[in-house]
Amino acid sequence: MKRILSTTTIATSAILATLVGGSVVAATTVSQSSDEQALAPARTPASRSIEQKVDVLLAKMTTKEKLEQVQLLSDGQINDAEAKNGVGGVFSLTDPAQINHYQHVAVDDSRLHIPILFAYDTIHGYRTIFPVPLGTASSFDPDVAKSDATIGARESATVGLKQIYSPMVDVSHEPRWGRIVEGAGEDPYLGSVMGAARVKGAQGDSYSDRDKVVSSVKHYVAYGQPEGGRDYNTTDMSEARLRNMYLPPFKAAIDAGADTVMCSFNSLNGVPGCANKYTETQILKKQWGFDGFVESDYTAVSETRACPPRTPDEGPCGHGTAADGPQAGANALMAGTDSEMVSTNIRDYGQQLLQQHRITMSRLDDAVRRILRVKYRAGLFAHPYVNQAKATDPASFLTADDRKAARKAAGESMVLLKNSSSTLPLDKSKKTAVIGPLGDSKHDMLGPWWGRGQDSDAVSLYDGIKAVDPSATYTPGCTMSHAEPPEAATADDCSTTTGFADAVCRGPERGPDRARPRRDTGDERRGGGTLDDRPAGQAAGTARRGEAGRPRQAHRGGAVQRATADPVEGRRDGTGDPRGVVPRRRGRQRGGGRGLRRREPQRQAAGHVPADARPGPDLLQPRAHGSALRRDPEVQLALPGPQLLRPAVRVRLRVELHHVLGVRLLHRPVAHRSRRQGARDDDGHQHRLPGRHGRRAALPPRPGREHLAAGTTAPRLRTGDPRPRAVPDDPLHRGPDRLRVLRQPGQVRRGAGTIELYAGDSSKASLRQTFTVTR
Repeated sequence: MKRILSTTTIATSAILATLVGGSVVAATTVSQSSDEQALAPARTPASRSIEQKVDVLLAKMTTKEKLEQVQLLSDGQINDAEAKNGVGGVFSLTDPAQINHYQHVAVDDSRLHIPILFAYDTIHGYRTIFPVPLGTASSFDPDVAKSDATIGARESATVGLKQIYSPMVDVSHEPRWGRIVEGAGEDPYLGSVMGAARVKGAQGDSYSDRDKVVSSVKHYVAYGQPEGGRDYNTTDMSEARLRNMYLPPFKAAIDAGADTVMCSFNSLNGVPGCANKYTETQILKKQWGFDGFVESDYTAVSETRACPPRTPDEGPCGHGTAADGPQAGANALMAGTDSEMVSTNIRDYGQQLLQQHRITMSRLDDAVRRILRVKYRAGLFAHPYVNQAKATDPASFLTADDRKAARKAAGESMVLLKNSSSTLPLDKSKKTAVIGPLGDSKHDMLGPWWGRGQDSDAVSLYDGIKAVDPSATYTPGCTMSHAEPPEAATADDCSTTTGFADAVCRGPERGPDRARPRRDTGDERRGGGTLDDRPAGQAAGTARRGEAGRPRQAHRGGAVQRATADPVEGRRDGTGDPRGVVPRRRGRQRGGGRGLRRREPQRQAAGHVPADARPGPDLLQPRAHGSALRRDPEVQLALPGPQLLRPAVRVRLRVELHHVLGVRLLHRPVAHRSRRQGARDDDGHQHRLPGRHGRRAALPPRPGREHLAAGTTAPRLRTGDPRPRAVPDDPLHRGPDRLRVLRQPGQVRRGAGTIELYAGDSSKASLRQTFTVTR
């Protein structure tokens, strides 16, 4: 990351005095490095005038209008009625004419004239497509990420969008998790720098400007570390790991000014991300001072319900921390989620939840206040409509300067893992064969989350090479489907070797009888730049010589980053300098450590990167400073306790506690013994009495004590206590029976819950005692 030198102009009188002395002096000061500039806090205090406007508007709103503001609908859900009712936000609608129409309905026809916040997933470009965020991170240059976000924000705002769901700053050390492509890899410092740079690029000094948007940093939090690498799966980690590895990029984005946050699908230590009061309220809003709003991810609130889904009896479910839709909405709102995406639990059941005191009006007001605050800061009340002429003018998108910036970003992001036998740069005297199903695919050059990018804008790998070498040939070798499961199975992609023999031997110099596939090495399997032969079934290239001795070279389809630029760009034929460094561990890179870039010794001299190559990344060592990340001084002992969310489904728990109900203790005078000694039976076994033992509270007395035989004392059960002996006249079940606990549906709160105790099998036990649990 580069360091910038700034020259300070000296006063005229000083310059004249210096000239008289026969020399010229320039005062030079060293500014911050680019990563320090990206991480510099940019969050400003709340505007008093905006707060006053929010207070006035909030005081006029009815409960129904407040519940509409916390609703976020998709492009398939919005209609004139929803807009007139005052829906808070809409996402994925990109037609400027429709955006303008619904905005007019909301502002002109609704009672309070509150505009709609339109949002979109502008991840690495809207119309001008940049490298994927993981590729941008390979540049280790925050200016590349900032340029991407700046252009993407301008193009998004042109069509009426005012919020983008970017950046994704999820740190991931899980190689099986595919969505790592949307982030900056595994390093929390690099992720912090890139995330902060994207926020500043998208929002500028003020996202009320007509070419700026508000950023929504996602997915909060620890979404990138799912068990088994399966997307949406649960996450389990310690507080220290959460604080040191996964929260820093979010904190950097918030400090950079991000005013919206998207909570995650996954559960963290058993608590869903969109119903986690500790992370959403305690950390984000209280500790960090975040005054923007939190929106849920797609149906994430409904997914906190137990399966099968209830109230409504459809839609996604899974986490099981809510029995039905109303409880899911209440848990999410009270935890700190301010806006619900797609599902409508808070809006539909909000009135009922308020009457039942399951949510509070103060919390609902807080959520609405945060949403209105962002809308005022975005300038939506002053400029809600779309400039149709500019939005439909092709000159507003994909300009020559935008292409140049994307081309530069692609060059900075390219990574060369290996260059076997100096194959690169390609020799123009040799014939080049491009082999592989992605070699001539323009669509795949756009990458995932391609916004509104068009295939016609991209240059395929084959087209780029053919522009330099007109004799280049292309053969797919096998086929791949662009459909996603379940419409298409990955097993169908390049499932046969048919076509590879012809692909390897294509050309007049060699016939199919001379084909013989060669074995590849691990470096090629990692996606490196080697151009050796590949085994059948892989989309790869080969290097062969013809019968006449003329060498042929092949280029692996899809190995180079996207190229939306001019096909004669130097890096297209390998004459350029790939400057990227892989931002996550995938084996050692040849030619130096991950912090080094070729042909930049001045970066080492400036101390921005280590001078010595390192065998692997040190995840807690920031690239520019070399000092370990400091732990948050307010680290608490544990994540949310069980008092926040309780299972609301029928649970059968078999507890291995022997001789709890199946025992009648021998009652003997214990006046001569200390309280801590307790009583002993005929076998000398000690039975502890209720009280404090080892600083642990005694078990509370059971209501009515009907479950104990007459004349007995409730024992304090502790691990390792000797088992008391049951007497023959014991009216309860024998000691070998086990205690069974059955928690009924519903939250255990305010006397509404019950617990049933059984001795032995609950379906056959003769004893059944029900207790009402109070808080």
